[in-house]
Amino acid sequence: MSEEFGTDTALGAVFARALDARDPRFDGVFFVGITSTGIYCRSICPARVSYPERRRFFPSAAAAERAGYRPCLRCRPELAPGRAPCDAVSRLARAAAGRIAAGALNGRGVADLAGELGVSERHLRRVLEREMGVSPIELALTYRLLFARRLLANTRLSVTRIAYTSGFQSLRRFNAAYRERYRSSPSEVRRPAARAGVGRDDFVRLSLAYRPPFNWPAMLQVLQRDAVRGVDAVEGDRYMSMMRVDGHVGAIVARDAADDARAAGAARHNIIVDVTPSLLPSLMPVLARVRQLFDLDAEPTLIDAHLAQSGLGDLVGAQPGVRVPGALDAFDIALRVLLRRASPSQTSYESLAWRITTALGESVDVGLAELHHLAPEPGRVAESGVQALVSLGVRERWAAIIVELARAVAGGRLRLEPGSDPDELSRELSAIGVDEASVAQILARTAAWPDSLAAHDLASSGTEWRSLVQSAEHWRPWRAYAAMHLRLHAATPAPAWRIAL
Repeated sequence: MSEEFGTDTALGAVFARALDARDPRFDGVFFVGITSTGIYCRSICPARVSYPERRRFFPSAAAAERAGYRPCLRCRPELAPGRAPCDAVSRLARAAAGRIAAGALNGRGVADLAGELGVSERHLRRVLEREMGVSPIELALTYRLLFARRLLANTRLSVTRIAYTSGFQSLRRFNAAYRERYRSSPSEVRRPAARAGVGRDDFVRLSLAYRPPFNWPAMLQVLQRDAVRGVDAVEGDRYMSMMRVDGHVGAIVARDAADDARAAGAARHNIIVDVTPSLLPSLMPVLARVRQLFDLDAEPTLIDAHLAQSGLGDLVGAQPGVRVPGALDAFDIALRVLLRRASPSQTSYESLAWRITTALGESVDVGLAELHHLAPEPGRVAESGVQALVSLGVRERWAAIIVELARAVAGGRLRLEPGSDPDELSRELSAIGVDEASVAQILARTAAWPDSLAAHDLASSGTEWRSLVQSAEHWRPWRAYAAMHLRLHAATPAPAWRIAL
């Protein structure tokens, strides 16, 4: 991918039209640098649109900053959504960028990240330079500084705490990097509105942007169905969950700002997230996981249009903006998928999941009555053994699969995370004994694979089997979203629908 697009290129012309229209569907897909001011903006910036000859388009904020531009104070590029899972960036670059955004290089080296990704340090540097136009270190610095700007503007945290929370090893380094990159001091970003950065009690409140539309009720419907008592819950229009990240334990409470009567303008396209202070040392990976959980980097207009043209027009029309839920804790989600397959009913699933959580999880007080348990860790499940799960009510066949999965995850042989190779992960899960339907759901939720679909999704949809099988190929590369539509349709009494090819 080129580092810069001029208005004389085909892609630059597309971006220019999106910029003139302030199209929210392109928010975070590209950034525009203005040569006369030295500032770069999002596609939805409310500032007066500049002359075309003064525009330079970039595929990422890091590329814009590398070219010498600094972020706009009005549209705040640090709040833009990320790139979608199926974009032009290679899988390795996408996986590396995702980990760097979550703080993978905070206190660690590029060689460590390359080793985790199974490539050489040199190859990782070359791929990121080619695909994103920046080095790993430059990308990490951009993410840290933009994350710090968000905290400076929206919270009352001290500058020192913000520096360390953003991944800097000292306040001096943070101040120096900030001044060099943005030609101002961190304190200049602070504003009275920072008081809004405190939510429930002493929770820290932040907002995460998404591209509309977002079917929040459908998201809550799926999360409520899979919820485990004490670990997570849906209450009204809010979702809340326990989290354990890098040894830090706390909770998050999230809601859609679009339901807030006070929200206005572009601000309504945000998820409001309250985070317990105990999670602040790991706030970068916490928010990265929240983005994945709610699928905030999806491009729903593109996905809906594709599925509607591929035979699912009735379902997409009834439920526009459907997202595929991800995972705050990948092993926990994989465990839930298997427990649901092992349970004959919703009541059976809820009872079984609760027994396992109380027996193998950990009781923790985070100040919320609804949340009081952490999900079992893979090491604990692996140590418990098959018979312990059988004694808790899991059938022996499924107990053996769960324990083997836990051993693979705890031992590092199996990595359930965005960017994982879906074919390789599918083979590894199948070798453990995981069935096709469960593999598809685990891939979609933990690996963020948008093309994951199983025959089980088709069989339970309530429509003619052969027509669906023939249509499924037309849904690529968004079959996981098609599967979500089919599950929502099967779970909700609705008129019959037809496939239109």
